[in-house]
Amino acid sequence: MKISKITLHNFRIYKGANSIVFNTSYKGNINIIAGKNGYGKTTLLTSLVWCFYGKMIGEVEDKYRLDIKNAGGYDNLLLSYFNTNTRDDFESLSEKEKKGKTDCEFYVEVELTDLVIPAIPCKSISIKRSFNYKTQKETVDLLIDGDENELTKQVGYDVFINDFILPREIAKFFFFDAEKIVSLAEARSKAELRNLSKAYSEVLGIKKYEDLKKNLESLLSNLRRRGISKDEELKLDKLVKSVEEIEELINFNQDQQDETDKKLRDLRAKNDALQEKLIREGNQISLEELKELKSRHNWLETKLNLTKAELKRLMEFVPLAIAGNSLANFYEQLQLEKELKNTSTNPLVLKRELEQFSKRFLDKLDVLQLSENQEEQLRKQLKEALNDRQKASSTPIIQNILLDYSDEQFNKFETLYNYLKTTFKDEFNRVVQEEKDYRTLLKNTTKKIKAGEARKDNPLAKQLRLEKELVSKEIQKLQYKGNKLKENFGVLKQQQNSLKMQLSEVEKKSQIIAQDLKKHKVAITLLEKINLVIKRIKEEKRYSLQKAISVGLKKLMHKQDFVIDVKVIIDTDVMDIELLDGSGASINKENLSKGEQQLYATALLNALVEESKVNFPVFIDSPLQKFDKFHAENIIKEFYPTVSDQVVLFPLLEKELSEKEFALLQDNLNSTFLILNDKAGSRFKKITKNKELFESFRKYEDVYQY
Repeated sequence: MKISKITLHNFRIYKGANSIVFNTSYKGNINIIAGKNGYGKTTLLTSLVWCFYGKMIGEVEDKYRLDIKNAGGYDNLLLSYFNTNTRDDFESLSEKEKKGKTDCEFYVEVELTDLVIPAIPCKSISIKRSFNYKTQKETVDLLIDGDENELTKQVGYDVFINDFILPREIAKFFFFDAEKIVSLAEARSKAELRNLSKAYSEVLGIKKYEDLKKNLESLLSNLRRRGISKDEELKLDKLVKSVEEIEELINFNQDQQDETDKKLRDLRAKNDALQEKLIREGNQISLEELKELKSRHNWLETKLNLTKAELKRLMEFVPLAIAGNSLANFYEQLQLEKELKNTSTNPLVLKRELEQFSKRFLDKLDVLQLSENQEEQLRKQLKEALNDRQKASSTPIIQNILLDYSDEQFNKFETLYNYLKTTFKDEFNRVVQEEKDYRTLLKNTTKKIKAGEARKDNPLAKQLRLEKELVSKEIQKLQYKGNKLKENFGVLKQQQNSLKMQLSEVEKKSQIIAQDLKKHKVAITLLEKINLVIKRIKEEKRYSLQKAISVGLKKLMHKQDFVIDVKVIIDTDVMDIELLDGSGASINKENLSKGEQQLYATALLNALVEESKVNFPVFIDSPLQKFDKFHAENIIKEFYPTVSDQVVLFPLLEKELSEKEFALLQDNLNSTFLILNDKAGSRFKKITKNKELFESFRKYEDVYQY
């Protein structure tokens, strides 16, 4: 799929009709639209996103959601999209003149070619979204091969665009700002890792299964609740309300944690900068030694935190390990109950079999030709014998089954019990020793860094030290606040789990009404299958994503031995990506340079686009901004030619794209455009000969300068 033409009419800085026509038949896949800051490169990107998604633009990326919020709502945002000069001209007219005015709207139109839509074979699709300032109405038109299509009308144009052209959940990976995409590489907090996981699910198409899973869980809950009594219904409503309140507190707590983490990162960066200045003043160690010490300090800190987390996990098993004999008795009781269940006859089954035997036996008494008295005595003796057999069968189970664990619960406990009896002690002692070692090494490294601080008699050093102390105190306060938030988060999660358990118990007590039994059974079967599908897809795609990121990094980075492997970790709703060095240790992404972070984000982006299997043009704002000449060359040769059949770059010439870098693009270059600007607004200028882009840029720069 390619874009053959884009038209902006009265959209922000673009007054009147302004069009860009791409040559979709030419073999080159790279197009350049260049212009100075403020000329409308980002506006063009925004116009495309608005054309495709309209009022759903806020769901594409946080940037657009904030734009809507800052504008005071979507309607106000639309008003800000209207070209200021055109709006002022319209407002200056009299009411009579306004009624006859026709050019009082803005619109964006995109024409697509080379489409493959199985449901609707076609050569081209035209999408036009417009807003009429006079009527304050937004409209969207969609033409297939120049005509309206009844099928797309019935489905709805917005639904058709989302389902058959580009889902809005993954649009941010095709319309992106290269500078802001670094946020993918900087994901550290739980919220950021959840967003990464969400993007991963959306790209792989897992989201539809997860949505279906939520719907089925909701359906099951509703089916159970339909059979409860009035008293239970009141209790249920109260529990549901409590769960909702707890979830709101948990979300607020997570927001607070994310905000605290961000402040801590900023303060630590400031603290490190002050530390460097202090060492420069002291002249006791070189900057290279400082960097080495800081790198070791960060590595030790990461290792210590991981060890502490592992120790915290093991500490949860300590009470069970201390229990000793009590735990052994508990396990023996479980074994006894399992044996009883396996050897004892089910009382209901036994009763039914004995009743059937009694009936068959009594039916054949006529053959014996007994007297009435004898027959009555025989019936009485048989009944007593059967009752004694039933009591003998059921009594041991009633008396001895106390815990009533299922086979799954028994197997889980048996695994835990065997772990505690065998490897737990050695593993616990090892982790405790590692924690002590890392803590000691970290303390010694911190002392070495402090030893390199400035002389006490240096006035500047005194000022720097004072400021550093203030920053350190702020860091301590935020760390204390963060720990309290985490503790409170744990308490809230426990309360949430407790309430959900109570809610589940109330639902279990309800009797599902007859007409819902079949629905309930089908829903449970589907839910089990969907869980298996989601798990399988995530596992399969996890390995392909690891490989794609690893291959991408090795192609783009000039330090070939820097990142040896990539590990994707998926834990429920959180996803993290670890970069591993030659020793298998995790590389702290915070220590990567801005250029390396952008390279990593680019490799991740390329992998996600590749995994999505969506054929759509890729638009990149602010390309090559943080790269040195070696990395820029790798991006030009390895990334741009392969990421999509059509790539559109919005560079700032001579800053984000040099002439030498432009020369490297020539083999894959399709077309080039300049965005020119004067008092009337901005407009597009096609450069007939691609190689003359920089020459034309300087020529028009001189024209508008004088």
